[in-house]
Amino acid sequence: MSLRGAVQRLRTRATSTQSSASGLMLPTAQLELARDGPAPLVPEGLDADPSMTIAVVIPSFRRGSGGHATIVNLLRELRVLGHSISLWLEDCEGRHGRESAALTKRSFADFYASDGLELHTDFGAWQGADVVLATGWQTVARTLMLRGARARAYLVQDHEPDFYGASAEALWAEDTYRQGLPCVAASPWLAELLRARYDARATYFELGVDHAIYRPTGADRGGDLVVFYARAITPRRAVPLGLLALGELRRRRPAVQIALYGESSPLEVPFAPRQLGVLEAPRLAGLYSEATVGMVLSLTNPSLIALEMMACGLPCVELASESMLATFGREGPLRLAEPDPLALCAEIEALLDDPERRRRASSAGVQLMAERTWEHAALQVEQGLRTAIADASRS
Repeated sequence: MSLRGAVQRLRTRATSTQSSASGLMLPTAQLELARDGPAPLVPEGLDADPSMTIAVVIPSFRRGSGGHATIVNLLRELRVLGHSISLWLEDCEGRHGRESAALTKRSFADFYASDGLELHTDFGAWQGADVVLATGWQTVARTLMLRGARARAYLVQDHEPDFYGASAEALWAEDTYRQGLPCVAASPWLAELLRARYDARATYFELGVDHAIYRPTGADRGGDLVVFYARAITPRRAVPLGLLALGELRRRRPAVQIALYGESSPLEVPFAPRQLGVLEAPRLAGLYSEATVGMVLSLTNPSLIALEMMACGLPCVELASESMLATFGREGPLRLAEPDPLALCAEIEALLDDPERRRRASSAGVQLMAERTWEHAALQVEQGLRTAIADASRS
């Protein structure tokens, strides 16, 4: 089965998941933007103060969302760099409309340890900003309509049209890349895709890792334990493909231990794995330190999960997708397999059978991740935002 075929099969699931989880999506800001157009930018540039006021518009959230966690990690470091940060919720899915603003704010703080980054649940208190940052396709229309901004930019963590089948959502997501917003993309591969396919202006940043949490511990990896990021609600994680591979692995090796995590409810699978649910970062790091092999599958942009596994010294199996090959190379620290259950199973078995191969993969992964920090990622994002402000001042 080709990678393109795998994506097409999983896109059907993407659309049904969106409908069952959130109901019909009606992003009214799309209509307002089409009717009224973008708000004009404030013509004045920044003064001599190097700090910026950065207003960040986020989409609806749920526990375990890696995209929101990345946003919080970046904003925390941008605040350390001296910038003033505000967070604004564009709840176009209506996920938080039936709860109080206080509960929504508390949930966000609990889910993402947002360390005092206050979340505004409506735009009534909006007062403008040096730069307004969209963070998902659902937030772009609102970002374009907010007044009092010197510049706008778009933090792009993935190619979001691939999250859907043929749908209004896919069309809307594609259109956001054509709105003229300078993009700050979450990998060189993604930045190049935005330039080539949409003629967008794009810089990039490299995802970071919290090395205070994700680090080698020297813990015993004595047993054959394979851990899989099985977040089935996110179709681009190719969970059915991974489960087929693990089912074959259990058939070949009945004694192997298999642990799944990433979903709040247990998955129905025929080979009785340990199902660990949604884990907080310290427990994840502990799991990566005791496991023998990790697996996470990325059909679009590379996942942060693989980076955190590598930072803990855990040998990791991933897909040989276009983005993974461009980012890590065929001979990098990740074991890249074709999107086929037998190929994935073979890569896992090769690591289980060869301690020296595991040692090399572990060492290479730790070395690669040593310089991947959120501080460095935030500096790259900061430069992208300054470029956006400079471009806006010249236009």
